[in-house]
Amino acid sequence: MKILFAASEAVPFCKTGGLADVAGTLAQRLGALGHDVCLFLPKYRDIRAEPLAGGPARLVKVPFDGGEVEVGLRFLHRRMVSTYFIDYPLFFDREGLYGASGRDHEDNDRRFALYSLAVLEGAKTVGFKPDIVHAHDWQAGPVVAHLKRRYARDPHFLKTASVFTIHNMAYQGNFPRAVLEAAGFAPEDWSADGLEYFGQVSYLKAGVAYADQITTVSPTYAKEIQGPERGFGFEGLLQRRSDRLTGILNGIDTEAWNPSRDSALPRRYAGDDAAAGKAACKEALQRECGLEVRSDRALVGVVSRLDYQKGLDLAIPAVEGRLDRAQFVALGTGDPALTEQLASLERRHPGKVHFHRQFDEPFAHRVYAASDVFLMPSRFEPCGLGQMIAMRYGAVPVAARTGGLVDTVFEETSGPNPPNGFVCAPNDAAALGAALDRALDARRKPEWAARVAAAMGGDFSWDRSIESYLDVYRRAGAR
Repeated sequence: MKILFAASEAVPFCKTGGLADVAGTLAQRLGALGHDVCLFLPKYRDIRAEPLAGGPARLVKVPFDGGEVEVGLRFLHRRMVSTYFIDYPLFFDREGLYGASGRDHEDNDRRFALYSLAVLEGAKTVGFKPDIVHAHDWQAGPVVAHLKRRYARDPHFLKTASVFTIHNMAYQGNFPRAVLEAAGFAPEDWSADGLEYFGQVSYLKAGVAYADQITTVSPTYAKEIQGPERGFGFEGLLQRRSDRLTGILNGIDTEAWNPSRDSALPRRYAGDDAAAGKAACKEALQRECGLEVRSDRALVGVVSRLDYQKGLDLAIPAVEGRLDRAQFVALGTGDPALTEQLASLERRHPGKVHFHRQFDEPFAHRVYAASDVFLMPSRFEPCGLGQMIAMRYGAVPVAARTGGLVDTVFEETSGPNPPNGFVCAPNDAAALGAALDRALDARRKPEWAARVAAAMGGDFSWDRSIESYLDVYRRAGAR
């Protein structure tokens, strides 16, 4: 198939969260299988021009804001994916992908309106006629709507079907009605069946309402978003389009996240020597972080965006009440209030708590490898990659029973899946503390080794999900 990926971020070029991991890795895996994959990204400031091939950028004229603007297309072929960077410095040569200093860029509506039109005009300019346009999250939602509206009779896209992936319903791209015309839509697109959403234009709705097929990032989340608690006002539309909605569990890059080959670790290990390997990594991290070097203390780890969604405000008291049996290492950036809470916890408990308050990927690898227990207390979690990575490294997750965590973390010994972690109700501090107690108690018993082995033995690769995506592409094409 010829598959066009439209995403606002993708590894290894730019990243703020799991969207980048999914878009970049899925595109690469499809390319490795022989599909012709083109990925369109904005050329942000942090994406340096020097590595991009082909000399000067190709120029593309894009209809925008009632007129026309000229953008550049820069090209790079890497890991079986042809990547095109939309070069428009006025919109993308600035600090942060979506915002800076804790605030969104005020013109994100115009930035991603231009991006969406540039994707389709760029595909025409380079002569790429996609069988499938796979758009990701609100930033690329208008791409899908334009295929059905503005480009419906364009010969270049007559045989193109669309797939839209919802990565997180909480981020919707809702903007004032005034952007409708600038974004290239007609007045009749302002309707309950179109882009109107409670008096605003919703870029997420543009994708959900017009896609031939819709996916989200876990089977449980696909069910949750059809209800009022997780639907964020979209539940009615998703119920009406449920025959087109499929939950496909994300995977992780098992080459990048592999404790037997991870150059960031002080000692590498595999399943057969996990106990010795993790003990060495734990002692090294304790020394690195200034913690007491004690093998009898469980090391509880967190690698997370600091956000209310992630439930870390619930984790702080749960951990603090158990520092007689455990140590705590957290890595994360984000919400200033949570940052201060974690910093305060570290100040109150020197030698027992370490808070790493900057993005540091090698350090994240060492946290996964050193942790006995990994916390995922999310209030909601569409899929979650942290628990999969943690289990790959033999860290047993304690996770809330929500979204993709339900599909990957199992506690009951009588269930169809081998127990690999501990679960609790979401948004419940007492339940989280009880689950952490069960994990700390189990660590002292012979059953722990079996739970670690089950965690490390899970299949979290993209292999199990690729065929599901190809099936969705085929169904989209059939429609």
